[in-house]
Amino acid sequence: MMEIADDALNLALKLSDNVEVFVEKERSMDIDIQKNEASFAKESFTYGIGVRIILDKKMGFSYTTNTDKIKETVENAVFNSKSNIADENFELAQKSEYTKVKGIYDKKINSLHIEDYLQFAKTMINAAEDAKCEPTSGGVSAGYAESLILNSNGAECSGISSMFSGFIAVNAEEKGEISTAYEGKSSRNYDIDPLWIAENASKIAKDSLNGVPVETRDMDVLLDYRAVSGLLATFINAVNADNVQRGRSIYANEIGNEIVTPSLSIYDDGTYQGGLNSSISDGEGIASQRTSVVDNGILKSFLYDIYTAKKGNTQSTGNGMRASFADMPAVGLSNFILEFNDSLEISEIKDGIIITDVLGAHTSNPISGDFSVEANNAFKIENGEINTPVKKAMLSGNIFNLMKYASGISGEIRQIGPFVIPRILASSLRVVG
Repeated sequence: MMEIADDALNLALKLSDNVEVFVEKERSMDIDIQKNEASFAKESFTYGIGVRIILDKKMGFSYTTNTDKIKETVENAVFNSKSNIADENFELAQKSEYTKVKGIYDKKINSLHIEDYLQFAKTMINAAEDAKCEPTSGGVSAGYAESLILNSNGAECSGISSMFSGFIAVNAEEKGEISTAYEGKSSRNYDIDPLWIAENASKIAKDSLNGVPVETRDMDVLLDYRAVSGLLATFINAVNADNVQRGRSIYANEIGNEIVTPSLSIYDDGTYQGGLNSSISDGEGIASQRTSVVDNGILKSFLYDIYTAKKGNTQSTGNGMRASFADMPAVGLSNFILEFNDSLEISEIKDGIIITDVLGAHTSNPISGDFSVEANNAFKIENGEINTPVKKAMLSGNIFNLMKYASGISGEIRQIGPFVIPRILASSLRVVG
């Protein structure tokens, strides 16, 4: 990788003084589950190079998967820069010191064979069937990725990471009534229990049978992990510096003000041990860091990449993320961590509802924060006990108001996508039966 990156950098430096080369190598295996069979397996290997050039304050980008076409890729980046508009905010990362992040690479994943993935899938399928549920879909994915960033400022960083995940969706049926549930888990390590995934999905599906209507009213709503992650997707838009600078954030002028409950602190941490999005650096070569976004309810910082930081006269927070070598960096999350100073027990909830997941969170208004979503696998809570399943309900409210009165629930902390979260209790949300 280093030899190819050096070749690309040296070729590009003949045409521009501001050059960045991003090289990525990735191997992955995917098993698809359809009904009660592992029906499809795909192994893929990618090796690509992305080149960014700043020429006359204009950004140009090009990429290739053909290492014999590096010269052509560099020339395309130069050509593309000439078609763009000059912007003084374009910059590349400076030379920096990098610290290794623990728990993000498990070499065992690199040595797994297709039989190992198939066995994992079959274990989930068999466990669901043993629980008298019908698997409908699912999958197993795993792989590792290596990356290298070199630029004309002397920045040089490389990293390797791994990922393993499994999920399954099941149906439970009783007297003609069918309920559906989903469960999955991802990890940087080969430490996921397929039985836990299948048994949890099956339990939720069976417990959801024979649901009863719920009356329309404001009530305490306990959001389970997936429900929290679905709704937080709207909240994070408001702390993205690009949205702030475009006038698309309710928090644009709120630095130093209280925006959420005082018991809550929020961090974006690219150094989080074992984090699903942890790495030695972001996609631009800025060393990963722990950024305090909210401290005891007070908004402290937005999330920046190099471009938005230059535009905002501040420093990058290491949030210049890229999906792959074929993409330009943009502001994104690493591991978005919610920490409450104190937590409630479920036993303290006298009259409420727990919602396992929400459907339709993508329709929430990213600027106002208003949402109206379908509650999935919901149950009544009465005197601290989770009992009767709820038959169809909608949940409506505003994510920014919700965060002002939210409380953490004691128990396991899980990472769902970029979100490292507890269960959260939202008081007085409108539940529509």
